[in-house]
Amino acid sequence: MLKHKWGDNVEYNNFIIGQVVKATKGRDQDRIFIIVGIIDNEYVLIADGDLRRIEKPKKKKIKHLAKFNVISHDVKDRITNQKKMNNAFIRRELERLGVKSLD
Repeated sequence: MLKHKWGDNVEYNNFIIGQVVKATKGRDQDRIFIIVGIIDNEYVLIADGDLRRIEKPKKKKIKHLAKFNVISHDVKDRITNQKKMNNAFIRRELERLGVKSLD
């Protein structure tokens, strides 16, 4: 399995890097994110390119996330191949995929 800077796993417990999720608890509640890393069977790293930036993704328990059946393959490919990615790219991907936070 490929290693990248935010953990060793590309998929765990049906959560996949690049998958769109919604926070259900905490100060990020009802915001939409993309999974940018999987730490273990309890935690993932999420970013939205705005409040939670790619340079400092939020560590979040998977039980506090709701999964969407939407995956950004561009984000997944960039992370697994260790290519550069910026916050504008994350924001554009969320917009392109048609998901929006209820701010």
